[in-house]
Amino acid sequence: MTLTAGDKAPVFKGTDQDGNTISLKDFAGKKVVLYFYPKDNTPGCTKQACDLRDNYNALLKAGYVVIGVSTDSEKSHQKFIKKFELPFPLIADEDKTIHEQYGVWGEKSMYGKTYMGTLRTTFVIDEKGKIEEVISKVKTDDHTAQILK
Repeated sequence: MTLTAGDKAPVFKGTDQDGNTISLKDFAGKKVVLYFYPKDNTPGCTKQACDLRDNYNALLKAGYVVIGVSTDSEKSHQKFIKKFELPFPLIADEDKTIHEQYGVWGEKSMYGKTYMGTLRTTFVIDEKGKIEEVISKVKTDDHTAQILK
């Protein structure tokens, strides 16, 4: 399933780094940046998270809530947040339920080998729960500019 702009965003429910349940329903009336990334503490994912952190006030000013999602554990997320002082929640989607709802668990390849993993993708969701934009070619070091353009 491929989600595109104009589609209704799947209503997800997941657990953040502190064990709190987060659902898309919690953000009705707000714009949401829902970003899926492969792994905590890896170079590209760290660049992306830090770019969002460094521009967090601009995102808030534009009316966005930021939520990260990966298949890492709550404990891994806690360490990642603490190490890089991330001001937004990270959902631990260890069973890949949310990844599958959004169609971002798929085949990847590196060094000629294919494997299943997270397809780095950001969904910009409007106040009514509709997908405004899908960013699949994420610039990890300039991601906020892609969102706010």
